[in-house]
Amino acid sequence: MTEARRIVVKVGSSSLTTAAGGLDADRVDALVDVLAKVRDGGEREVVLVSSGAIAAGLAPLGLHRRPKDLARQQAAASVGQGLLVARYTASFARYGIRVGQVLLTSNDTSRRAHYRNAYRTLDQLLDMGALPVVNENDTVATDEIRFGDNDRLAALVAHLVRADLLVLLSDVDGLYDGDPSIPGTTRIAQVTGPADLAGVSIGSAGKAGVGTGGMVTKVEAARIATAAGIPVVLTSASHAADALAGRDTGTYFHRTGRRSADRLLWLAHASTPRGSLTLDDGAVQAVVERHSSLLPAGIASVEGEFTAGDPVELRDLRGRPVARGLVNFDAKEMPRLLGRSTRDLARDLGPAYEREVVHRDDLVLLHG
Repeated sequence: MTEARRIVVKVGSSSLTTAAGGLDADRVDALVDVLAKVRDGGEREVVLVSSGAIAAGLAPLGLHRRPKDLARQQAAASVGQGLLVARYTASFARYGIRVGQVLLTSNDTSRRAHYRNAYRTLDQLLDMGALPVVNENDTVATDEIRFGDNDRLAALVAHLVRADLLVLLSDVDGLYDGDPSIPGTTRIAQVTGPADLAGVSIGSAGKAGVGTGGMVTKVEAARIATAAGIPVVLTSASHAADALAGRDTGTYFHRTGRRSADRLLWLAHASTPRGSLTLDDGAVQAVVERHSSLLPAGIASVEGEFTAGDPVELRDLRGRPVARGLVNFDAKEMPRLLGRSTRDLARDLGPAYEREVVHRDDLVLLHG
């Protein structure tokens, strides 16, 4: 942990705001104090993934709790995002640190060109000495293109910027083997793999009631990051300094896998399929076992409304998802392609149809 040079830190709404809504300036300043110290000397870089936009906008709009409807959530985010970034800008300015705002939706990052743009922006901000503050673009995100929670977003950003460490800050000081409010439960200091969590009851509700995540989303974020070769520390915001100094605090998730192509991680965890393609047994074998591209000859049926470049789910004849990929054709074009060879299609429809429906470089297998 102490050797990590590029660190992604995620902080939840409950660590920045009051239950009634509105930013807690003292909490924001306390977090900034810690992050500024981490950056002191210029040897370590920090990307901050910050929740709190919707929560910060509640009180100014006269809302007493987080609204359930999307329109009012977007309105609250619109007001709160400006307040959130202004507060960070002022607080980091005390240390001469510039802040750069980066707002993302999953639609921005599951497509090839868009994820490259996201990486270039974040990398350039870091190279220029700025501290990126990343949040989901709640003002325009719809249910179909949401990350769902900033824990998952943080895991994906950590992979995108090639981070050495992900720190998840919450209102709970780690993962426990039960409800931490019940006497007798103990903190789990380290997780080396999924087997360590067998039988552990993981709660889903936060105490403050202003966020969307919970321990379930944090453990899932840790799973995504560690599978991509990035260790994770989960602890409370009040213990952030200890976590970033490498002291024993919270729960440390060991890396379980190796770094893969950035875009494929986004495709697997941040994209929402716009349709599905059912494959015959031969095509399933080619895609899953031989890691081949998907050709039209192996597709039995198509569902959904999608356009070229959209993510789609690939299913076997029993309806089980086996992969996800970016499709090269519109849904309305697909019926006349099914079961036909690319050579025949090129002869009848033109050379533009002599290609894969999903290229293997745009395809990720789904396990389990």
